[in-house]
Amino acid sequence: MKKTYRYVRIFAAVIVGLLSLAALTGIFYPVKIFDVQVTALAQRVFIDFSLAAVLLFAGVLLLTLLFGRIYCSTLCPFGLMQEFLAFIFRRKRKPLHRKSHPYKYFIAAVVFGALIGGTAYLIWLIDPYTLFRSAVSCAYLGIGVVIAVALLVWFKGRMFCSEICPVGALLGLISKVSYNKIYIKPDNCVSCGLCARSCPTASIDFKNHIVDNETCVKCLKCLTQCPKDTICFGHSAKEKKEESAFSPSRRRFLIGGAALVVLAAAVKGGIELGKSVAAKVRRVILPAGADNPEKFVNKCLNCNLCVQNCPMKILKKADSEFAAVHIDYSNGFCNYDCHKCSEVCPSGAIRRITLEEKQKTRIGIASINQETCVKCGLCVAECPRGVISKKDGEFPQIDTAGCIGCGVCHSVCPVKAISIFPVQEQQIV
Repeated sequence: MKKTYRYVRIFAAVIVGLLSLAALTGIFYPVKIFDVQVTALAQRVFIDFSLAAVLLFAGVLLLTLLFGRIYCSTLCPFGLMQEFLAFIFRRKRKPLHRKSHPYKYFIAAVVFGALIGGTAYLIWLIDPYTLFRSAVSCAYLGIGVVIAVALLVWFKGRMFCSEICPVGALLGLISKVSYNKIYIKPDNCVSCGLCARSCPTASIDFKNHIVDNETCVKCLKCLTQCPKDTICFGHSAKEKKEESAFSPSRRRFLIGGAALVVLAAAVKGGIELGKSVAAKVRRVILPAGADNPEKFVNKCLNCNLCVQNCPMKILKKADSEFAAVHIDYSNGFCNYDCHKCSEVCPSGAIRRITLEEKQKTRIGIASINQETCVKCGLCVAECPRGVISKKDGEFPQIDTAGCIGCGVCHSVCPVKAISIFPVQEQQIV
């Protein structure tokens, strides 16, 4: 039965991994697998209240309350990447137990506080989903993170998950009181240390027969290592209570109080940071559903999922001029019959809108330069909304009331006489 638990967990992780790769590469997007990423869900709950996000968020918390941090070993792409690295390395370690440290709660308080305050700017630097997407899209931050995490996995296993990750810190607090846990039956244990040697988060104190379920990511490797069948996964009323930084004591009160103070300060700081980031934003063309650059730059997680899935390849990564995804019409246009970016965005930075809504959302305004226009009329023939007209021998005229700035006219113009200018606020025409 214990092997079955592990095999089921591995099978589920492989399916999630394959779906993730399929979505990331833009091959297909059959399941919104990234909609259950905790940070993206938190943003959709705290900033753009969504009932669907609330239900999914509650589902993740309930899953953790029942089975512990199974999310970290099965649903988190960054966790799966670390497990894959560990599988490649296959390095034998000495059995050790690493005590949980409180600094991870302060990291979580800062990044989630800023998120509640209205900006995802800090999340880019440490959130597991964002880091994973950054790595897959070959951004400089992602490449650096992969190297750092690979070194960390080599020397310390999944220390990022147990001691650094803000999502892990949040789920760890719930996992500490979860119904089903990893525990050791002390009567038959011979303290061989095989379970601790296989633990990627160093959560097992085999000498004292204690498992720290707060840092344990429920990979279930230890279940198949014990020769005496004394380590179990399930509910045990006789489970030995472990000592940790958050034991019921004065220390727990002090650390918890300090973390709440940091959270409150981070919320206020997040509001100010969001205003500061918005003030530096220049006008750019954004996907339909992004509303305006100021809001978008503070909500976009820079996961680049929309970039990977854009069939026209007009969505570009953040650069030195605009710190989030944006549209570049240099080599293409926005397909009138496509709203893929709206479908795949997990954070709500690009709102979920229908194709009909997308076709009526103004993201820019077209303008014709009569000094360079050759009056060929191609723009008239290709405009999907039919808002460009032309009389014989005259220059084309654009009905700006109906133009949405899709860029088709700019793309087909042989002399590039048509430019698309961004709007301050997207609106339905």
